[in-house]
This record gives sequence, structure tokens and C-alpha cells, in this order.
Amino acid sequence: MQIAPPKQLTNYIKHYIFLDNPENDIKKLRLFADGNTGLIISGDIHMHDDVLGKNLPLSFFYGQPTHYKDLVTQGTFSLLAVVFQPYFFNLLFGVSAKEIKNEIISAADILKGQLQPFQESLYNKNDPFMIIAALNDFFIKLISKSNPVDYWLINTQQYMLKNKGSASLKDLENFTGYSERHIERTFENQIGISPKKYNTIIRLHHFLSLIKDNGQKTMTGLSYEAGYSDQSHLIKEFKNSIGLTPGQYMKTKNKLAVNFIEL
Repeated sequence: MQIAPPKQLTNYIKHYIFLDNPENDIKKLRLFADGNTGLIISGDIHMHDDVLGKNLPLSFFYGQPTHYKDLVTQGTFSLLAVVFQPYFFNLLFGVSAKEIKNEIISAADILKGQLQPFQESLYNKNDPFMIIAALNDFFIKLISKSNPVDYWLINTQQYMLKNKGSASLKDLENFTGYSERHIERTFENQIGISPKKYNTIIRLHHFLSLIKDNGQKTMTGLSYEAGYSDQSHLIKEFKNSIGLTPGQYMKTKNKLAVNFIEL
């Protein structure tokens, strides 16, 4: 279940995702890049990183992912994913997004016990809409204490999304009035990746939206429509980002979110 934030938070939070697993089983989940950072909140999840083989905290922030990450859960759980706008973590905590790229950080280390009421609400199976309403208030208070938002960066991000990942650095320079070096440095510090990498992610997700809405068209036609030079370029980028071919992805039944699937 995906839920939008209120208008005053849309520059900071993209959406909330609520997941509830009532089955006492083992699930393998894959998280891949969508250009955003986020926060996972749970009161009862048993999750570990399948590659590193280490248990994850009940609640954690994840930095800008540049490759897919496999997570394994065991048993029943309820969780809320707060999907941030890509610059929000840097804005809130003043940490360079480049330094936490691909990292998972315990929320308790940053927010101490501030998330405990939300964890308890999830554990007690409270109404998720009520939990999200309380989280909206929580984030509005946090934002009031944070650095001011950099509107030129927001406008640039929206410009890149509108152009579906095809805007070159020269295009961004003309759009913003800033030098290419300044744009690259700002992206790496506040978003965690270069404009080129961000474009790559945007283009990939544009292709995912095309195959969702135009399932009858050929893969070759859709790859050109999404801006890929040829189908082999698409497949290479797809496998690097998601770890699957487009065909394997399409056969994946349980797509929990735009960047979160059950294997």
C-alpha cells in the first residue's frame, strides 16, 4: 500500500509504503536503486543482509543505493518505508550523501528513541493511516529545525525527471546557470551520486513504467522509446541495476514497490 504525504512534505518525502506479512515464512526481498534514500520502520521484523550476512536493526536509514541489495526476512512483520526525496537525508542531518551511499544506518544511532512510538504502533498492528499521520507531524517538526531547502536543486531534479533521464550536463548547465563542476559537486554531496548516474536510474524507471503500461509492445521498441541506444545496452544496464534480465523481471510476481521486489 503506497500513501502520499501531505502537500507541505512533498518536497521532502516522495511517499510511504506499508507492508504487512502475516505468514510465518522466509522471504527474500530485493531493493534496487530508484534515485531516492529512505527510512525503514518496523516493530517486529527479523531481517538480515543476504550478502553481508548480518542482522539489520528494526529501523534503519538507507543511503543512496547504486546497486541492488538482497534482504531476507523470517516470520511475520509489519513495516513502513518512508521514501525520501533524494536530497532529504542530507538536508535533515547535514551528512554528505556521498559518504552514506549504499550504507545502512541504524535509526537509533541518529534519532535515539524518537521512533519508538511508531515501532510500537506497528508491533501492535495499529491503523497504518494513523501511524503515517503521526509521522507527518514528526517530519514537519524535524524540517522546521533543518537547513533551508535548495530550490534550484529541486527544480533541476524535476527537470531531469521531466526529460526522462535524457538531459545532458550541458543541458543542466544551461537550465541552472551553474557550471558543470558545481552541479556535479552538489549532486554528489546532497544526492550521493553524479547527475549522469541519476539520469541512468531515471531512464531505467522510465523503461519500467513503459513495460508496465505497454506490455504488448516489443522489448526493442520499448528500449528505444526509453532512450536506450539498443536492446543490449538496456539488458546490460538492467542486469547491473536489478540483477535480472527484463524478461526475468516481468515474470516476477510480487512487485512490492517500484524498486522493491520479492524473489
